[in-house]
Formats: sequence, structure tokens, C-alpha cells
Amino acid sequence: MLRKDRESEYSQACDSCASNGASRWFQSSPDNVHARMGRAATLRPFLYHIYGGLIMKEKVVLAYSGGLDTTAIIPWLKENYDYEVICVCIDCGQGSELDGLDERAKACGASKLYIEDVIDEFCDEYIVPCVQGHAIYENKYLLGTSMARPVIAKRLVEIARKEGAVAICHGATGKGNDQIRFELGIKALAPDIKIIAPWRNDKWNMDSRESEIEYCRAHGIDLPFAADSSYSRDRNLWHISHEGLELEDPANEPNYEHLLVLGTTPEKAPDEGEYVTMTFEKGVPKSVNGKAMKVSDIIRELNRLGGKHGIGIIDIVENRVVGMKSRGVYETPGGTILYEAHQQLEELILDRDTYAVKEEMGNKLAQIVYEGKWFSPLREATQAFIESTQQYVTGEVKFKLYKGNIIKAGTTSPYSLYNESLASFTTGDLYDHHDADGFITLFGLSTKVRAMKMQEVNKNGK
Repeated sequence: MLRKDRESEYSQACDSCASNGASRWFQSSPDNVHARMGRAATLRPFLYHIYGGLIMKEKVVLAYSGGLDTTAIIPWLKENYDYEVICVCIDCGQGSELDGLDERAKACGASKLYIEDVIDEFCDEYIVPCVQGHAIYENKYLLGTSMARPVIAKRLVEIARKEGAVAICHGATGKGNDQIRFELGIKALAPDIKIIAPWRNDKWNMDSRESEIEYCRAHGIDLPFAADSSYSRDRNLWHISHEGLELEDPANEPNYEHLLVLGTTPEKAPDEGEYVTMTFEKGVPKSVNGKAMKVSDIIRELNRLGGKHGIGIIDIVENRVVGMKSRGVYETPGGTILYEAHQQLEELILDRDTYAVKEEMGNKLAQIVYEGKWFSPLREATQAFIESTQQYVTGEVKFKLYKGNIIKAGTTSPYSLYNESLASFTTGDLYDHHDADGFITLFGLSTKVRAMKMQEVNKNGK
């Protein structure tokens, strides 16, 4: 039986068929239509409109980058699932990488392409909390790819709901972290939507760029992809990552001449340093060199300045969630400056105990984000604590950029806990050196008691 909520659609379809002289076979009755079409049709929540070869198909939303993997996935989905493919490219600041995507997606068989600009949302709601937490994975990685995945997953779900799609597909491989990040995000926001991961699917028989190119050509798709290609890259407004080629062997030095995109090496940076001033309000960056800007524009300006001076280039081997180690080079010029500037101000304002706990929470936030658990109660609770520490993180920082270095040049805040009278080597009114006697006696009491006991044990043992 057709569901009650589909009867009106069935009736409209029959009216359309009748007006076009279509077969009365299709118009006989809702039950008969399903009986004739077979059990496969009864399992699909859509209507077939048979006239001139037109079929109303189920839809899948494909996270589309325009690269070779997701380009090959379009015909693969149509061939193996008979889906209507809706491509969705989430613009997190990829820049020129988005040029020509609409034409490419449709040429490969997609019915439409959404290009969704989430740059400001990405910066305000995902980057800023990580900056405030000083969230760095394994002491080096500034989470450029990790921070972008939840906002991408969120928008994929929103488009899937809008289109009435039954599935979401992504092109992440079975070896990496992104498959986890995408799928945890989708499961958290839409547990009812099917997830298709071609690289883990038995029907996916391609295992190299060469085989993907050949598959595309066999399906009439001839696009300018080279088999040798270049590095595997991920880019957004915050960073660009590089993997592959000589980087696959940790014994090799990166070929920076061939690799860098956002900046230059410290050796080739200007011989003269450049001073930069930034302001923050409640932990949020507000201006650069006296010019007020939104966060995304601040990152753009810092990327320009940092890239010019060789800031934020790191070569790391990281521990992936799936258990293996991977090596990559990351360029994060603006992000490195922003992290350093925020910490430069914060260390002047937070008390010792809060600073210590916040450092722990920052490490926890980095782990949460890296593992793809953004949409979780733990992330919300961790972020809530971090945000509570930012109430007075307001002030101005000044620093110099010089050949890969960020050198402090002064920090001021109306909420600074730094007291010159207390910190000075000269005796001030607020501090009496003699007060340290009693403090050290009590603070070191347990140490002294244990030492006395060990002394007694050693003496009796002789």
C-alpha cells in the first residue's frame, strides 16, 4: 500500500500521465502500481513517473571538492546506487580551488551543485573557541583540517534535509581521520541519514589515481587530472596541509621550493622585521595595526603578514585516530600569529591556578576536535569552561615578525594582574621578604618530614 502522505503525489502523477496520454497501466490503482513494479519499488519512498524515460530517484548529497576522488564518485554513485547526485562544496576559504566546480560537477553527472560560503561561521564558531583554548594537538598541530570538518558536516546535513536526500557520501579514505570526523558529525546531527564511504565499499574497485582517471574516461569524463599529480593537500582560510611524495619518508627533507603555497621559508623572508599590533576583547581578536576587522579578515591579514615573514611552517609526524602515524607539512601563518598573540595577552591576565587548569582543558579540546567529537556534550562543557576564562582577556599586544619568529614587543591590559611593585627586585610596600619564611616552612613541610624519616631509616639500617 502507498502511505497516506504519498497518495496526493500519486494522484497528481496519474493526472499528469493522463494528460500526456501515458499508459493506463500506471493509473490503475496505487496497489496495482506497486504490485506491477515489484517489491523493490515498495521499499523506496518515492514515486516513479514513467513518461519519456523520466524517473524520480532518491537523492544523495556528495561532499564535493572538485578533486579526482569526488569527481570519480559522481558516476560511481549513479552506476551503483542509481541515485540523483547533489554535489555540495563547502567554502571554508579554499579560494581559487572553487573555480569551475559547477561546470565540472554537472559534466560528471551531478544534477546540481551547491557552493556554501561558511567562512565567517567557520571563523567565529569553530576557530575562535580553539584559539581561546590554545588547542594544539600533540604540541604542534593547530587543527586546521580538524576544525573545518564539523562545520562541513553540519552544512551537508542541512542541504540533505532541504533536498530530501536519503544519504550523504564523502570521499575520505579508510586510512585517515576525516572519515571519522565527517561521520561522527553526520551521526550526531542526523542519525537517520545513510552514510556512504566509497573507499570502504566493496563496489569501489579503484585504488590509485591512475585507476580513477581510467574510470572517469570510461564514463566519458575527460578532465585535466595528472596521474603523478602533486602533494595531497587540504586548504581552508586557516591553513594548508601537504602530504605525499617525498614527505612519505620521514628521512627526506621537505622540498619547500616546490611545496609552499601560503608563504616563504624563513631564509627567504625579508631581512628587516615588521611590527604588528593587535587588540582583543574577551578573548576575541578585534583589530590589526589599528584597523578594526571581523575575524575572517583578521586571519586573512595575518596570513599575508605571516606568509611574508616565514611564520607557521611545521613538519610533523602525528598519531592518527585510526592508529597509524602520518607525516605532513602544515602552513598556518595567520593562525600561528593569532595563537601566540592571544597567549601573550592571556598570560598577563589569568591567575596561576586558572591558567594551569585551562592549559589542561585546551589539550582536552584539541583531542576532542582532532577525534571528530565536536558535536558532543564533552566539547560543549570544555568550551564553556574555556569561555568563562575569557571574560577579562582584553587588551593590546605588540610583536615583531622576523624570519619565522614572533618576538614580543609589549603587552597592555586594563585587567593585567602583573604588579610592578610586587615583581620588582626592589622592596615595595606590598611585599615583605620575611613573609616567605613561614610560607616556605609550610609549603616544604611534607618534603622535610619525608627526608627526616628516610634519614632515620637509613641510620637504623646500618
